[in-house]
Amino acid sequence: MNIWIAIIITGIINYLSRLFSILLIKPEKIGKNTKLILNYVPSAVFPAIIFPAIFLDKGAFLFSISDPKIIGFFTAIIVGYISKNIIITIILGLISYWTVIFLL
Repeated sequence: MNIWIAIIITGIINYLSRLFSILLIKPEKIGKNTKLILNYVPSAVFPAIIFPAIFLDKGAFLFSISDPKIIGFFTAIIVGYISKNIIITIILGLISYWTVIFLL
């Protein structure tokens, strides 16, 4: 029961911190340079979340190049660069990942 109380309290604190940052910050008061820098925040956070899941195992060791996740990742990078289409990139990245798993 105590774990559920901790989870609920943590969720409330997290929600309120995000809510207050949205309600209290007025976009008119943010400088032009700050807005420019904040445009890159999602693209900077995304790799920080994704790269460890692709390149590290549970023991924080680097995977080998023959790992299906790495092959799917590089396939998706190449397809995304060429096609500029997120749906095609995801589909072909997953197909290459599943193909390598099937072949190994």
